[in-house]
This record gives sequence, structure tokens and C-alpha cells, in this order.
Amino acid sequence: MQHALRRVVGTFGIAVMDQDEPGVIVVAKRGSPLIIGIGNDEILAASDVSAFVRLTKQVVYLNDNDVATLRRGDYSIASIEGHAEVEREVETVDISTEALEKRGFKHFMLKEIHQQPETVVNAVRGRLLPEEGVSRLGGIEPVLDRLKSARRLSIVSCGTSYYAGQYGRYVFEALTDLETDVALASEFRYRSVRFDEKSVVLAISQSGETADTLAAIREAKRKGALVLGIVNVVGSSIAREAGAGVFMHAGPEIGVASTKCFTSQSIIMVLMALLLGRYQNLTFNEGLRILRAIEDMPKNIQDMLDRQDQMLDIARKYQKAQNFLFIGRKYNYPVALEGALKLKEISYIHAEGYAAGEMKHGPIALIDEDFPTMALVPQDETYDKMLSNIQEIKARNGKVIAVASEGDREIRKVADDVFYIPRALDLITPLLAVVPLQLFAYFIADLHGCEIDKPRNLAKSVTVE
Repeated sequence: MQHALRRVVGTFGIAVMDQDEPGVIVVAKRGSPLIIGIGNDEILAASDVSAFVRLTKQVVYLNDNDVATLRRGDYSIASIEGHAEVEREVETVDISTEALEKRGFKHFMLKEIHQQPETVVNAVRGRLLPEEGVSRLGGIEPVLDRLKSARRLSIVSCGTSYYAGQYGRYVFEALTDLETDVALASEFRYRSVRFDEKSVVLAISQSGETADTLAAIREAKRKGALVLGIVNVVGSSIAREAGAGVFMHAGPEIGVASTKCFTSQSIIMVLMALLLGRYQNLTFNEGLRILRAIEDMPKNIQDMLDRQDQMLDIARKYQKAQNFLFIGRKYNYPVALEGALKLKEISYIHAEGYAAGEMKHGPIALIDEDFPTMALVPQDETYDKMLSNIQEIKARNGKVIAVASEGDREIRKVADDVFYIPRALDLITPLLAVVPLQLFAYFIADLHGCEIDKPRNLAKSVTVE
């Protein structure tokens, strides 16, 4: 195995058995996740701890180019390059078997949507200091001085995490002095980007194993940037390779289409921006308002979940549509993108997310009575312009589903259907608005009889580039 793998190019997570040695399995990894589980009288190997957490919570995370020989009740680890044994720490994972069960929900995705009041609490537990109007993030304290002196932040991520990053860009720009940009991790290496000691790269990944995001942070480290991570899986590759970071503590996310991790990633970026902003120009009262809005999030999300049948009725009305447009502005633009992605992922229905102001630059040509629009229309500074966009759609016989602020009666005059969300700070409202979009995608997919937790052609952890 060692001799052969020295000649292999690319990434792999591999297990090999020899028919002449049936009691031995040799495993190796480069780039792809591979974890050893230590049971009572067995040794297990898998790409994710959820595969064997019912049998053991004692695990060993292999590093790239590790080769491990597994025997009953015993294992040893060497490197691809040599024969000497290497040591890897045995860790205990904090995952309950209950977290891997549906607990009465029809699908894991629906369960995970309903877990968001809890996962928001977990994401912020011990991290709010209202008496100081600031947040506390122990994971980045070792690099806080360098972070405070930073001038540029680059957020790299893929898929849902990329849309969370786009939301984060607005947040960092609003609360800090950082020059912030967001890049698809898969495109990051093709850019000619210059970093220095005042540059920070923030990698976001639910699994912590996303191959493109790993490649991006390795490139950033090579060029001298400080690399931070926001991940959900303790012991994951990004968690180990980032210079510092913050764990989401969202618990296992089984559904391939990410839901609860989007809100956790996003709220952690709010906490990071708040922490930095309070060292800059953000006042105590401004910080306190943000913390109060965060504290209100769990009950506000629960309020919408308690009214999920309203969204089910809307889904029934539009279930035969083959195309959807999702529009929003400012903080809500990334949420429109995420809403369209959710619908595509699990229902296989074509959906486009767009900045509402760009609609007249092309997408409005698609609008007719069979092409409905999901519009994010909270009563914020973009409200009047969003109303104008909706009126343009209605003038072309388009149907409009509006996600609007509680108490907004004006929206009912122009929208065909309305789902109301609780009022909150403009900064926090998108993290409420995403919940009805998740429910809409779920109900549409369920009405179509789709395999919601395991959509075709998709994987939970994308470990290939």
C-alpha cells in the first residue's frame, strides 16, 4: 500500500483487504476524510463519525498521507513515505445517538429545519456579553491582536456556505472597517490575489472537509494570510488546518441540503463582526441592540415553525410550477440565492436567485403567469424598491409570493400570497426570512415525492474538486 500510494496522484480515502489476510484492513487517506473508531473489541473505519457513533465515541482522525493497519482490537499508523509508526491522539466525539434519529419527523431535513431555535442557542451559548455590548469567541482569542489589525477579509466557501459568506460580507462591511470580499473556493486558486500580514481568509464549511475550500485555505496560508474557519465538525481537516476559528455546535446535519448550518454559520459571522466592530467604531448601544436581536431569534424562528402549515398551503398552490424566481436586496439578496438553491437541490425544479435590482436587466423576460416569484420584502430600507419590483412582475401577469414583516398590510395589495416573519433588526431579518424558504422547498419536494434527504447526484460532504 505504501509503495503503491507513493505513485498515486490526487485525493483518496481507501480501504484495502487481502484475501490471504482476512483479519486485516489497510486504510489510507489524502484529501478525503477517513476516521478510525475504537470499539470494545473491534476497530472501525469510516468517512464520518456518524457511521459508527452507535458503536463507539472514541475516534482517531487520520492526517493526509497516513496509512493505518486495522486488526481486531488493534491498529497502527504509519506514513505513506515510511514504515515508522506515528502517533495520533484518541479523541471522544460529543454526538448522541438521538441526534442521528428522525424523532417523529418524516425526513431529517424537516427535523433539522425545526432544530434551528436550538442550534441558534448552541451557536451563541456563552458567546454573548450584553453588559459590554459585545461577543466573546474563545476560538479566535489567540489571534485576536492580528485580527484587530487586519485590513482585508476574504471569505471562501462553496454552495450554501458561499451564500452564508455573501450575507457575512454585508455584515462585516456594516459593522467593521474591514475591506471584505467573498469568493467561491473552487475559483479562488485561479485569482491573482496578494496577501500580507494584514490579510485574513475566513473558510466556511459544514463538514470541514470540502475539498475546494481546503485547497483555497492552503493557498491562502502559502501566501501569508491568517486563516480562520467556521465549521461544524470537530476534528475535521479545515478545523485542524485553520490557524483559529469557531465551531457551530449545530450537531450532525444528516440531510444533504444544508439548513440549520446556514443559520449557524451566519449568526457566528455576526458575532465575529460584532467583536471586531466594538474595537472600532461600533457603539455599546449598537452592539447591545444586535445582541438583543440575536437573543430573540430562537422564539422568532419557533413562531414561524409553528405556522408551517401556512407555507404548506402556499406550496400546494404552486406545486405544478416548473420555474421560480427568488429576489431580494442587500442582506436578503444572499437569502434569495439560498432559497433558490434549496428548491433546486431537493425538488429538481428550476429556480433562479437574483438581486431584485437586476431583474429588469434580463430575468424579467422570463416572467409570465406560469413563472412565480418568491420576493423577500421586509420593511427595511429596501422596502419601497422591492414593492416597485413586485409591481413590475404583476404588470407582466406574474404570480408573487411575498415574505414580509408582520403587520405589513400594504404588501397584500400587490402580492398573491404572503408569509409573515417577525420584525427584527435589518441585520438579523434575513436569518428569519430563510426559514420559510427552507419550508417552501421542503414541502414542494415532499408533494413531488422526491428523495429529500438524499437528492440525486449530490453528496453531503464534497471531497472532490
